[in-house]
Formats: sequence, C-alpha cells, structure tokens
Amino acid sequence: MAFLLPDKYIDLLTDFGFKRVFGTEPNKALLIDFLNTLLPEHHRIQDVTFKNPEFFGRTSIDRKAIFDIYCEAVTGECFIVEIQKAKQNFFKDRSVYYATFPIQEQAQKGEWNYELTAVYTVGVLDFVFDDHKHEGTIIHTVELKNQHCEVFYDKLKFIYIELPKFTKSLDELESQTDKWLFLLKNLAQFEEPPAALREGVFNQLFSVAEIANFSQKEQTIYQESLKYYRDMNNIARTLIQEGREKGLKEGREEGREEGREEGREEGRGKERQRVVGQMKAAGLSTQEIAKYMGISVEDIEGG
Repeated sequence: MAFLLPDKYIDLLTDFGFKRVFGTEPNKALLIDFLNTLLPEHHRIQDVTFKNPEFFGRTSIDRKAIFDIYCEAVTGECFIVEIQKAKQNFFKDRSVYYATFPIQEQAQKGEWNYELTAVYTVGVLDFVFDDHKHEGTIIHTVELKNQHCEVFYDKLKFIYIELPKFTKSLDELESQTDKWLFLLKNLAQFEEPPAALREGVFNQLFSVAEIANFSQKEQTIYQESLKYYRDMNNIARTLIQEGREKGLKEGREEGREEGREEGREEGRGKERQRVVGQMKAAGLSTQEIAKYMGISVEDIEGG
C-alpha cells in the first residue's frame, strides 16, 4: 500500500529515483545531457543503448558485478554510472574492478588486434573522499598518466562527483553542469520548477520526477528506496558519532575506526533485510527488488 508523500518530486539520490530518471529508455535524453556535461568534446554522446547491468565472471567461481546503469554510445564508448550513498572501504578499488568488465566484454573470438573503445566510470558520490576533504574540487577526472603527467592511455577514465562540496544556490548557477549538480541535491525540495530551470531537458526531468505520475507499485518502491536512503544516512551519522566517542573514551584511533566500520556494516545489513521484507510483502518480485536495491537475486534469496 502506498502512502501520501509530502514531496512533489523524487529524491535523485535514492536508487529508485536515480535509475528512473537516468536508467530507462524513455528518459535516456536526460542521461545523455548529464553525461555530456562531464565528457571531453571528442566523446560527446548522440545516443545510447542500455545494456544488462549485471556482469558474471568468466568462470563460476569469479565474482560478479552489478552496475546501477550500464550503457553504450552509438560510437562504441561504454559508460558505467553509479550512485554511491555512503563511504565504502576500497571504493576506488571497486571502481577499477568494475571497469574491467566492459573492457573484457570487448574481446573478440578468432583473430583480434586488441583495439578497445573507451570505458568511462561515472560515480555520483553523496560523500567526500578522505584524501580530498580539504580541497574544493568537486569533479575529479582520473586517467592513466606517466611519470611526466602526460596521458598514457585516454580510453579509460573515472569521473567522481563529490556532491556534498557543491553549495551553489539557484541564483549562482552558471553552467549546465551546475544545474545538474544542483538538481541532484535539491530536486525533492521544490514544489514547482523554478523559472531558471524551466528549459529544455529540465522540463522533461520535472515531469518524469513528479511522484503523482507514478503507479501505485512505483510509489511503493520509491517509498522503500527513500526510507532506505534516509536510514542509511542516519545510521552512518550515528555510528560515526558512536565510533568517535568510543575512540575518545579508549584513547585509541583504531578503536574509533573499528567501531564505526563494524557498526555501519551491521546496521546496513539489518536495514537491507528489513526493506527487502517489506518490498516482498508489498507484492514486488525478487527481480524487481534486486533491480531497485542494487543487489543480486542470490543475495535476496539467501538473506
């Protein structure tokens, strides 16, 4: 059963909101416009094809990867687009690991010259990297360079957006990138589209993101996605505070870090189980739950 939500528009930082706006065929113009604000001119996109976001290893014992959004441009470039709501150990390592899947996918049978098309990983982060928290850079573009800081290989790029650092107000927006980052953070706060954003692709965004246009099932999924997002934020803040207090009390930095990470992982696991249970009770299939929670069917059935 869906309950009346106070917001008119969805929160784009929820799994459901992010995938509804950027990960569906009818709305791919929104994804294209957003990505083109981040890409170099020679890799600007005209059209994309959405691909299966679930990758399996080459053997039964290999780990698999599930992307939020995986698509390919008509010119062959591959794009992994991820929303990351909380800090995660080895997040950069995971990004690199994920990027290997679309690279391996390009292998051809028989004779092959190893020519690859570009692979981009775009991470929309609702947190700030520890090693970047004292600098103002919001968008980080990472690529392979040699010891002289010259680009060694220009077909593998990682673009990370640290959203908490973006603090511009509506009146301060200057570029298309500014407008997208502003809406990623603030869309759910509006009652009506502001005049400064009543243009082009953003008109479509406000229409797609209006909760009143959802089916009852979509509203149920969104409510659970929103609650999960808010609960994760609250759990993270609470556990960070508890870990800090524990570390101060024990006088050890390692005590604070250990308490914070162990508690956060335990809290996430329990909350995920609760949300999955409620979504099952609402009549959603295992495949639907896996899609909107960003986890595998095996994780749901095994949990």
